[in-house]
Amino acid sequence: MSGLASVAGIHSVRAALKFGTEGVAELWLERTRRDRRLSEVADLARQAGVKVRQVDRDELDGAAEGANHQGVLAWVRVPAARAEQDLTALLDRLQTPPFLLLLDEVQDPHNLGACLRTAEAAGVQAVIAPRDNAVGLTPVVCKVASGAAETLPYIQVTNLARVMDALKERGIWLIGTAGEAAEDLYGVDLRGPLGLVLGSEGSGLRRLTRERCDALVRLPMLGQVESLNVSVAAGVCLYEALRQRR
Repeated sequence: MSGLASVAGIHSVRAALKFGTEGVAELWLERTRRDRRLSEVADLARQAGVKVRQVDRDELDGAAEGANHQGVLAWVRVPAARAEQDLTALLDRLQTPPFLLLLDEVQDPHNLGACLRTAEAAGVQAVIAPRDNAVGLTPVVCKVASGAAETLPYIQVTNLARVMDALKERGIWLIGTAGEAAEDLYGVDLRGPLGLVLGSEGSGLRRLTRERCDALVRLPMLGQVESLNVSVAAGVCLYEALRQRR
C-alpha cells in the first residue's frame, strides 16, 4: 500500500493500535486461523476504529516479507519527520533532564529503525539527525521500529553542528562515540542532561560533529572486530545511560 508500512506480529500490531486510525490504516487477519489472541487484537482494532480485513495466508506472507506475522499484520501510516522548531518546543516542555540521541548521517533504514526502537524503549525524548545524507522516515524504517516511529520524535535539522551548539547552551552534555577515544563508556557519568552522539555506518562522526562533543568515549572491544553496527552501539550506550539514570 502506498505511503504505508506493514507491521507484523501480535505484539507489534498491539503497539501500533494504540494510535487508532491516526496511526493504523487497516488490519489484516489470516482468514482460516482461529486464535484467542488474534480475536483480542481484532477487538482492539474495532474499538480504535480501524478497518479489519480477512485475507489468505499467502497474501499475509507476501505483505510481511519474511517476518513472523502470527496471522496478523497492520498497515501503519508513515509519520512525517519533525523540524528544528519542534525540538525547541519539546525541550522547553520537558520536566525531566533531557535524554537525546543524535545520529550523524545514518543512511541505512534498518539501522535507523532499530535505533528508534531501542531509543524509545530506553526513554529517549527525541532522536536528532541531519536532513541531508541521512535516511528519513520510510516504510522500512517504520516497520523495523515496530511502533517507535509513531511515538518518538524524529527531528531532521539543516545543520547538525549548529543544533549541537544550541543544545550545549542549554547545558546538555554531548557524548560522542569513537573507536580511538581514550575514555571507556563505562567510566563516564551519563546522568543529567545528555545527548549521545553516534556516527554513520562507514566513517563514524564527521569532524565538525566530533569537535562539538564534550567528550568522546569508546566501547570495549575484546574480540577481533574493530567496531559494532551503529544500531547495536546505540543500544549499548543508551542502556548504560539508562542504568546510570535509574
